[in-house]
Amino acid sequence: MSTATKPKHIGRNISRIRELKDMKQDALALALGISQQMVSNIENSETVDEQRLIEVAKALDVSVEAIKNFSEEAVFNIIGNSFQDHGAITTGNYGCTFNPLDKVVELYERLVQAEKDKVEYLEKLLNGK
Repeated sequence: MSTATKPKHIGRNISRIRELKDMKQDALALALGISQQMVSNIENSETVDEQRLIEVAKALDVSVEAIKNFSEEAVFNIIGNSFQDHGAITTGNYGCTFNPLDKVVELYERLVQAEKDKVEYLEKLLNGK
């Protein structure tokens, strides 16, 4: 039994990052100037040419290191921690820092003022001023 660590599957990492960014293979292919089939081939490859990896990283708006070191476990840990610790900004949960009701009231007041301005403008037009 071998204890050597298996190299990361770069193509699978590219696929996972693309999916997390809600990007289709067609969109990535368009950004790279290649066919969708070539993107599929890249994602099925365990290794990717360094120049191609740089191009893919740029198209996905991530670093080459992010692709090479991508870990689904880390993503799930970040998501889990963000949603479990609701109040602590120090843990990376940047929740609501304002009262949403205040924002609704503010929006309502702006809409009312806009309607008042419209009425005033229409009254001026009717009075011929």
